[in-house]
Amino acid sequence: MSYLAVIDLGSNSTRLVVEELNEDGQFTEIKRRKLDTRLAQGMDQNGGALTEAAMDRVLEALTIFKQEYERYPDIELEGIATAAVREATNQDDFLQRVYDVTGIDVRVLSGDQEAYYDYLGAMCALDVDNAWLLDTGGASVELVGIEERMAANFISLPFGAVNLAEKFHLNDPMISDQNLVAASDYVTDQYERLPWIAEADSTDALPIILLGGANRSLARLNQMRKGFDVKKDFHGYRMSTAEVLETFTELVHATRSEREAALGAEANRADIIVSGLLPLVTLIQETGAKEVIFSASGVREGLLQEYRMSLN
Repeated sequence: MSYLAVIDLGSNSTRLVVEELNEDGQFTEIKRRKLDTRLAQGMDQNGGALTEAAMDRVLEALTIFKQEYERYPDIELEGIATAAVREATNQDDFLQRVYDVTGIDVRVLSGDQEAYYDYLGAMCALDVDNAWLLDTGGASVELVGIEERMAANFISLPFGAVNLAEKFHLNDPMISDQNLVAASDYVTDQYERLPWIAEADSTDALPIILLGGANRSLARLNQMRKGFDVKKDFHGYRMSTAEVLETFTELVHATRSEREAALGAEANRADIIVSGLLPLVTLIQETGAKEVIFSASGVREGLLQEYRMSLN
């Protein structure tokens, strides 16, 4: 019996997934852990470098994770990093620190690789033929156009929940209309540079598959308000885009304390929930989408799918 641990150094959170390799070649997830580490926080003000405080938070999380995954015999370790590390001017120094703590040579995914793994993970878990896929992270969004279950277009764009909040002050106790408009115009401009978005036919509106922490918070908030058990898996959960826009408007006009109360167990996202949902709201406006579908399967599951195929 063997095990695989995947460690994901994201821009907003650090994650651990431990999988058991079965005799039939399939994996069974036996542990999943997430710690909010805000690796991208303060990068713009630090000349594009990861801050000491953010790096220390991640290293502390990795020390905790190491105690957990070392309990499993014959375990193979895979480490990946995304936008914050990809863009960091002190990437080499940080990765050396990670290696010193864990012994893992972390693979820094390119934007295209991150988008591809998102697509691969979602498609192996959802029965959807044609859709947009949007993964909103802390420092980037990955956007994929899916046609007949194939990735027709994909890209990574350099904005996410953390850096949008900092750049446009969307983490203020009250969000001003001026800052929200400036942020919205910025995201719209980024989307409209993509011909496959600008030319989207709103009369044949495709659903949007959603990944990323802010989008997960949206799903759980909607489930909670409908009286559903939010502890259950949200994978495959659907919302109308009218509900999405209504919730977004409510959060925009709420104080931070009101957003904390609304988010409940995920109150720690209150300062980045509006910036985290803005890429989705803008994509809805650009494509005319009528429905969103939440996926719990993304980049890590895409990586596992590739690993599984390599064993065959």
